Amino acid sequence: MGNSALKSHLETSQKTGVFQLTAKGLQEFPEELQRLTANLRTVDLSGNKIEVLPASVGNFLQLKSLTLNSNKLTGLPAEIGKLKKLETLSLNGNQIQQLPPTLGQLKALRTLNLSGNQFTEFPAGLGTLRQLDLLDLSRNRIQSVPAAVLELQAIEINLNQNQISVLSAEVSRCPRLKVLRLEENCLELSSIPESILTESQVSLFSVEGNLFEVKKLRELEGYEKYMERFTATKKKFT
Repeated sequence: MGNSALKSHLETSQKTGVFQLTAKGLQEFPEELQRLTANLRTVDLSGNKIEVLPASVGNFLQLKSLTLNSNKLTGLPAEIGKLKKLETLSLNGNQIQQLPPTLGQLKALRTLNLSGNQFTEFPAGLGTLRQLDLLDLSRNRIQSVPAAVLELQAIEINLNQNQISVLSAEVSRCPRLKVLRLEENCLELSSIPESILTESQVSLFSVEGNLFEVKKLRELEGYEKYMERFTATKKKFT
């Protein structure tokens, strides 16, 4: 991509606060963006070949949305934690295996998209994200949902298409969790904690494509209680 094209992008971004440069074969996070650290609120560099997010990303203190879907990232710098205004972080389709502990400092974060990466364990330290609405960890290689999940404030957790065979009963204690997606995993009926049905706030529990027939859920204690929540939520939106 020529310098003049990048220059005109930068000039526009200075006025709009938005920098979008997708599918242009970029191999590095554009250094030139450093000139706009005071302006930029939205950056989208999806569909490039970026392997490393530089530490200088921590300088974009006004940033509300950072999207780097379909790149070649294997991790994130600790400095990501400086982005106190960030509401959306979208990193679908990369090669990330773990998150820096500083990610838990993103106090404004509402949406964290990590679908299609290389997580083998449920990421720790996300309980401090008090504003989190959606955590998308679908299409990874996670094998279990640990007890620490109870700290999460998320309203929706998407774990479709992982390798989960163990689901901690503590998931039913997530204070705001309404939607739990676990389609296409390795769960047996006996691995489903009944407390999700009897005690949780979950009103949409998606488990198609596991090692049991979904209709068998009806045999579990608390199924009727769950269906009451499911029906009440459905009515609200129709």
